[in-house]
Amino acid sequence: MLKNINYDLEERTTKFSKELISLCKKCRLDTISKPIVSQLVRSGTSVGANYSEANGASSKKDFRSKIFICKKESKETMYWLRLLAHNSPSVKEECLSLWKEAKELTLIFSAIAKSSK
Repeated sequence: MLKNINYDLEERTTKFSKELISLCKKCRLDTISKPIVSQLVRSGTSVGANYSEANGASSKKDFRSKIFICKKESKETMYWLRLLAHNSPSVKEECLSLWKEAKELTLIFSAIAKSSK
């Protein structure tokens, strides 16, 4: 049963990454938005990549470390989404929706980290 939960979270983080990429493709890149979009793609797609790595961890310590990275990257993604929403009003609603998902992922990874002590 635990395997299905892991798989669902892997799917959820993959979906999050795909939606984030789609959002970023809609943005007009200028001097201000280009670095924001670049950082957003890096942090946002890192969440799922690190979660996949966590599931293949070689030890409990390694798993916990990867989960903490997931949490950190989720929080960073929230920051970049706020800046993108401010800079690009045309995608503000999508940014808000993805911000909420990043917040939920942050809470999920916090709970996983606490339970893996």
